[in-house]
This record gives sequence, structure tokens and C-alpha cells, in this order.
Amino acid sequence: MAQYDHIIIGSGINSLVCGAMLSQKERVLVLEREDVIGGTMRSGTLAPGFTYDPQAMTFLLFVSGPAHARLGALLRKNGVEFVATDKPTGVLCSNGQSLVLTTDRAKNAEAFNAENPGDGDAYIAEMESIDGRAPLLFGLFNNPLVSLKTVRLLATQFAKLRPSGFRLAIGEALSTNRKRLRTRYGSELVQALFAPWPLHAGLNGDQPFSGGMGAVMAYALQAFGAPIAKGGAATVPEAMKAIIEQNNRGALRTGADVDLVIEGSEGRDVFGVRLADGEDVPAPSVVASVTPTQLYGRLLREWDIPGPTKDAASAYEYGKGNMQIHYALERPVDWPSKALKDVQLLHLCDGIDAVSKASNEAERGMLPETPTVCVGQPSAADPSRAPEGKAVLWIQLPECPRTLKGDAAGEIETPEDGAWTEAVREAYADRVEAMIEAHVPGFKETVITRKCLSPGDLAAANVNLVGGDPYAGWCGLDQFFVFRPLPQSRNYRTAARGVLQIGASTHPGPGLSGISGYNAALKLGA
Repeated sequence: MAQYDHIIIGSGINSLVCGAMLSQKERVLVLEREDVIGGTMRSGTLAPGFTYDPQAMTFLLFVSGPAHARLGALLRKNGVEFVATDKPTGVLCSNGQSLVLTTDRAKNAEAFNAENPGDGDAYIAEMESIDGRAPLLFGLFNNPLVSLKTVRLLATQFAKLRPSGFRLAIGEALSTNRKRLRTRYGSELVQALFAPWPLHAGLNGDQPFSGGMGAVMAYALQAFGAPIAKGGAATVPEAMKAIIEQNNRGALRTGADVDLVIEGSEGRDVFGVRLADGEDVPAPSVVASVTPTQLYGRLLREWDIPGPTKDAASAYEYGKGNMQIHYALERPVDWPSKALKDVQLLHLCDGIDAVSKASNEAERGMLPETPTVCVGQPSAADPSRAPEGKAVLWIQLPECPRTLKGDAAGEIETPEDGAWTEAVREAYADRVEAMIEAHVPGFKETVITRKCLSPGDLAAANVNLVGGDPYAGWCGLDQFFVFRPLPQSRNYRTAARGVLQIGASTHPGPGLSGISGYNAALKLGA
């Protein structure tokens, strides 16, 4: 007899949400191949007294979603506290101009109108438009797409807007971020504030749907801020672990690399899993938080999978790589504007064209000449992350090639095999550091420690981050919504009966939302 009702492969946020929900009623085992749980939710010590999150940091999508609504009280009981400033994002341009988005809609409108009369009014109109469509937009994001609930959402919105209005809303959602910003905002600084945000959803600003995603992200940032976990991102998986293990219904094992999902027999869909060391662990239900290439190329390799599904999985496309740079500093950054000191996610960016250029260079395998730099300031919201008077910086570079073909600036020599070496990584980090130094003379003298993670480092740390792609797959329209992860996919089912797939490769895509794990748990009766 199986000791567990469900085996969950992987321990990222979707796996842990799924496990925490299922463990309220049934027996659950979470298997993690690495030595620590959490997937991209990790924390560490950058220098004595400095806590940092090497990978994911911001829990906006989780705090605003149904998984947190279901588990929030239990997380708080187990020590999780989300904190934020009232300035979720901002932009600093190379000419020294800057602008901040706050959680106060009226204050934002006033600031935008000061930059260009009418831009604040346009912002209010855009936010109010999303107010009216929020049940549909967030319903599509939070629910399985092929469901009666989604049909009802669409029907209600169709009746409300009528055919012409519905077509207009769909057209706006599918627009590019370039079109959205240039037709709505006259100020290039306001445009620059919003230009980088589709990058955080795995999209470029010239792709269809980047405009709709950019608008929704602007709405969510204003409404919820950019919350982080007090004490470090790792507090969240540790609390999830405690929830799963309570009442002795669930367990987590690290260093447990699942090699195979074993097909069932005698009327049983699935037998369980086999670990890389040969151990068989039985369970009648398996939930895998993996990419399609991992699922069909490895875990289900002994199953009779239809040819079209195997072909689609083999053709699954991954997006750009990501790079992280982390600093322990003697003091907070002395930005040219005091208003930037407590901005949680500050972009160094010159606007739409700059984002487009850097993204294009990365997609062609080149190190961008002038990357879009996202500077996170976690110690602004959570002073416990650094000794008094000191600071931590969390930097993300979302426009990096997975495989290197050269340097757009012609300054950094890249290896012939296209691999990210330590020399390339550190030289590219120097380029980013010089961009900060240009705004903040003397920045280098405040650095206590710098730690960098290239796309290659990220791929080595997590099997789902293929080539350093933090979004577990290209997020273009042909691989999103009902096409994610595969055209044959439907509501987390796989081609193997008894096996569900969750994670960033599935709907609603990347980000620390926990929604695919939440929906899978509901499907299994949680």
C-alpha cells in the first residue's frame, strides 16, 4: 500500500502551494533534487549581517492571488510577513531624470501631469479601465482556461461590453507596449517608467500582448506594491514546509532526484516514481513541477506518449537568460534624487527604444551594450537584511543571451563555445556597475561584497531554468494561455493519466504566484 496519496516533484512555490493545500486532508510527499527546498525562493548570507535573495525576491503575484488568500493565515502563523514601501518602482535615465510610481493613484497622476499635461489623466483613465475589467483579467490569470468559470467570465464581459467593446478590449490587450505607451503618454520619462515591465513577464515591448501585460503590471504595482518576505525569501518555503508537515500528513525530502514516473498496472494510472538512486516510491497521483522537455524527455520516457505531444515537447522554446548581481554596501545608495532611496525596484533605462535594442541584442546572442538594469533595494522595505546604516542591492538583468555569440559593445571577449565563463560574467557585471557609478560617483568605494550569478550559474542551480531562462519557457502568444505549455495541454493534465504538470511552464506562466499549484490542488480535491 502506498504511504502517500500524492507525490509532488520539485519544491518551488507551485509545488509547495499544492502540497500545503493537499496536506490539509491527504498524505503528501514533496521530492526536491537539490539540497534545499524553495526552487528560486532562496536566501543566503552575502556578508556577515547581510541577508540576500539570490534569485526571486518579489511576491506581488502571490500576495495578490488566490493561493495567498487560501494560505495566508497559516503562513503568518508560521512566521511569514510581507513588507513593502509605498514606492514599488521607478526609473532613472542616463540624463539624470527620474520618476517614481507610488501606491497612491492620485499622486501618480499628479506627477505624470507635471511631466506632460494630460499624461496623469491618461493614467487615471487606463487604471479605471482596468478597474472595470479586473474580474475578467484576474479571472483569466487565476483560473484554468478551459473551465465553466472562465466561460462565464467571458460571457459576462461580452454582455457588458457588447461585441464592439469586447473586440476593442481584446485589441488593447494584444497591443505592444510600444504602441500602448506612445499612444497614451506624451512624456518620454513616463514612457520610460513603464517600458521595462513586460521584461519581468518574459516579454519584449515590441511583442503582441506586451501592452496588455504592461498595463496590468502597472495596475498591480500601484494596488499591491512590490512586497518581499521579511527576513528573506526562504522564510516562505520554510513556512510552507511546516504547513505540509503539520498533523503528520506530509513530508519533504531533499536530495531526492526523480528519474522516472512509473506507469501503473491492473487498473492503476500511475504506480509512483523512481529516484535516481533506484528507490521506488509508490503513490496513485503524481504532480510534476517541471518543464515539458524534462517531463516528456525524461520522467515519462517509458510511457506510450502520442507522437504529436512528444514532438511539441521537443520543440518547446525557451526565452532569454537572466543574470543577478548582489551587493553588500557600507551605506544605502546616494541616488541623484532622494525620492529614489526607498524605491523597491528601480530601473536604469532610457525608454522604449533602449529596451527594444537591448532585448534584440540578447535574442541574437549578444551581450547588450546598454542593458536594462533592475535595481532592487530590499533593505529599504526590510531593514533587517543589513546592519544598521548599511544596505543590500539586488540587481536583475532580464536581457541576457542563453548562449553567447559576442558583445554588442565589442569590449568583452566571449568563448567560441558560447558558454558563460566567470570572466565574461564579471566583465559584464563591471559594465553594469559602471552604469551605477555614472549616476552615483563613489559607488564602488561603498561595496563590501559583490556576488554575481550568470545564466549559466542559474541553469546549474535549477534544472527548470534552462539556459538561465527564469520564466521556464518563451512567453510569446504561441506558447501562452491555452498553448502553454503545449497546444495539446489542457488544465495541467498531461498525456500520462494520473500525472499533472504545474510550474512556470504552465498557465498562467512565470512569477511567484503559486496559481498552477493552487489550481492543481483544487483539481485533486483540496
